[in-house]
Amino acid sequence: MTTDSTMLNSTNRFLFLPLFLLLISIPVFQQTWSASGSPDGENSFHRPDPLRHFKDYNGDFDVRNKHYVASAAFTGVHGYAFACVWLLCGLVLAIFLILKCLCGGFASLNCLDRYHLHIFFLLVFFTSLAIIASSFVLATSQKTMRRTEKLKESVEGIGEDALRTIGRVIKTMKQMQVLLLPYNPQICANLNSTTQDLRTNSRVIRRFIDKSEKSFDQATHTINVAHFVVLAVNLVTLFAAIVLMLQYWRPGFIIIIFCLWILTSLCWFLTGLDFFLRTFAEDACSAFEDFEENPQNSSLGSMLPCMNESVSGNLIAQIGYTIHRFVAELNSNMSVVYRLLGVSKANEELIGVAKICDPFPGPSNLNYVPQSCPQNAIRIGDLSRILAKFTCHEEGTGEECKKEGRFLPKASYNMAHAYSRSVQDLLDIYPDMQRLSKCTVVKNKVAEIVSKQCRPIRVSTKLLWSLMLSLSIIMVLLVFTWVTKAFQCWGRPLSIYSRTPTST
Repeated sequence: MTTDSTMLNSTNRFLFLPLFLLLISIPVFQQTWSASGSPDGENSFHRPDPLRHFKDYNGDFDVRNKHYVASAAFTGVHGYAFACVWLLCGLVLAIFLILKCLCGGFASLNCLDRYHLHIFFLLVFFTSLAIIASSFVLATSQKTMRRTEKLKESVEGIGEDALRTIGRVIKTMKQMQVLLLPYNPQICANLNSTTQDLRTNSRVIRRFIDKSEKSFDQATHTINVAHFVVLAVNLVTLFAAIVLMLQYWRPGFIIIIFCLWILTSLCWFLTGLDFFLRTFAEDACSAFEDFEENPQNSSLGSMLPCMNESVSGNLIAQIGYTIHRFVAELNSNMSVVYRLLGVSKANEELIGVAKICDPFPGPSNLNYVPQSCPQNAIRIGDLSRILAKFTCHEEGTGEECKKEGRFLPKASYNMAHAYSRSVQDLLDIYPDMQRLSKCTVVKNKVAEIVSKQCRPIRVSTKLLWSLMLSLSIIMVLLVFTWVTKAFQCWGRPLSIYSRTPTST
C-alpha cells in the first residue's frame, strides 16, 4: 500500500506540474513582450516635429505616436509651402488687377500680337498634358489606395490571428477549470486568474485593432476622396478651358484662370500629401524588414510583440519535457494505476495494459509530433473513454456491475477523466503555445508583407508622387500661359467668335 501511495503522489506530481508551468508561461510571455522593442534607437528618425515647435522627432516608426505621424507628414512641406505661396501670389495678382481697373485700366500688350499662334498652341499643348497627367494620377491614386488597404488588412490579420490563438487558450482553460474544480480548487483559481488576464489582453488588442482600423480608414478615405474630387474637377475645368479657348470667349478667361489657380494650389498640396504617403510607406517597409531580421530589436516590437527566443525555447522545452515524463510515468506504471483505481489482476488482463501516446519522441527530442505514436497507442484524452466501458454508473447495483465486467467505481472514473482530459487539453493548445513562443504567425505575416507587398507599394507611392509633381508643374505653366493670353486680349473689342486679335 505504501508503494501504491508513493506512486499516486508521483503521478499527481507529474500531472499538476504541466498545469503550473502553463500558468507560469503567461506572465513570462507578458514580461518578455513588454521588454521588446528597439532600445538602441538604431532606426530612429530625425525629423522636425510640428507638435514640438519643430524640434527633431528622434523616435521609431510607430503609427500610434502622434509625434511620428506629424514628423512624417511634415516631410511633404515643400508641397504645402508652394501651395500657400501660389495662393498668396494669386491674391496679390488679383488685388493688382482690381486696383488697375479702378484706376482706369490699361491697354493690351501689342508686343504679344505676333505670338498669337504660339500662345494658342502652348495652351493646347499644356492643356492636353494636364488632362493626360490628371488621368494617370487618378488611376495611380486608386491603385495605391488598394495596395495600402491590402497592407492594412495584412497587418490587422496579425492581431486577429493572435486574438484567435488567445481565444483557443482561454476556451481550453475554461474546460480545464470545469474538470479540475472538484479535485483541486486552488489550481482552478489560478487558471481563472490567468483567464481573466488573457481576456483583458484580448480586449486591449481588440481596441487597438478597432482604433487603428478606424483611424486608417478615415485617413485613406480622406486622401482618396481628395484626389478624386480635385482631379475630377480639374479634368472638367480643363475641358471647359478648351471650349472657351476655341470659342474665344474672353470674359470666361478670368473665370478659367481663377479656377485653374485654385486647382493648381490644391495639386501642390496633394503633392506634399503624396510625398508623406511615400515617406510613410518607406518607413513601414523598412520597419518590417528590420523586424524580419531581428524581431526583438525592431521598432515594431511594441506593436507586433515576440518573445525572446532563448526564453521561449526553454519554456516550451520545459513544458514538453514535463508532459513527456508524465506520459512515460503512466505507461511504465499502468498496472499500479489500475490497482489504484480498484482494478483487480483478472480485470487488468481483461482490459489489457494500454499504452498512452507520447507525442514527444524522447527527452533529447522534444519536437511535438503527434503522428509518431504507435498504432496501438491511445491518446491520453481517450483513456477515460476506454475506462468508461468498465465503469459502474449505477448506484446500489455493485454485484450486477461486477457480473457485467463493470468493476471501476464512478468516482475513480470521474477523477481519471478529469486528469486525463486536462492533460489532453494542455497538449491540444501546445502547438498554439509553440507558435506564440516562436512568433511564427507574426514572422510569417511580416515575411509575406516584405516579399509580396513592400515593393509594389513603394513603387506605387513613388509613382503617385512623381505624377502629382509633374501635374502641378504643368498646371503652373498652363496658368502662366492663360495669364499671358489674358494680357494679350486685354482692352480689345469683345468679339465672342473672333479667332484673331484686332487692331486697337
